[in-house]
Amino acid sequence: MRRDRRVFLAGLIGLGACSGTPPEVARLPEFRGFLSIDPVRYSIEQGADMLTHPGRLTGQPWETARLVQALEFLAIELRNGPRWNVILPMGQLAVPAARREWRDAFGIAADARAQDVIDSLTELRSALAARSPAGAAAALRPPLFTPGGQETLNRLGDPPALPRTTRAMLDARYELTSQSFERRSGHGFIVPLAHGESILKRGFSLPG
Repeated sequence: MRRDRRVFLAGLIGLGACSGTPPEVARLPEFRGFLSIDPVRYSIEQGADMLTHPGRLTGQPWETARLVQALEFLAIELRNGPRWNVILPMGQLAVPAARREWRDAFGIAADARAQDVIDSLTELRSALAARSPAGAAAALRPPLFTPGGQETLNRLGDPPALPRTTRAMLDARYELTSQSFERRSGHGFIVPLAHGESILKRGFSLPG
């Protein structure tokens, strides 16, 4: 009886191991082969900068596409990267939690894999660089993007307000800055208070 119980438990453990799926990963095309650049730090700094300077996105869908790529990458990397719960304890939670906001804004399917979104937006950027608006619209294919095509391209050219995403990125950037300061000064890491709230209370939003 005891032996049968051990066999049963071993079978359950084996079944659990087989059913487990590896965590999702995402990669940005700009960082392939660049080992000296931290894509997380770069994406946070550049993404926060774009969101706090909305004029840079108006009429420039390729820049909005680059922002969304960074956000999709961070939503996966911060959630699954084991070191970020120490370095970016707030950003690790806040950025993935804001994902629904930017996906709803640009009609990205809720169940889409981040890499599929990133790859489609890479196609869009390449098409726009080649001066092919038709190719750019074709890169935004349903059901990954809804409605897709030219209408989604128009949204990228005139992005709506993303207040939750903006705050999450400001908090993540503040954590990076604080963590770097604490490392240089020799003091322990301190989890910062939410940063950027005053900006949002003054009515900051992306154009829309």
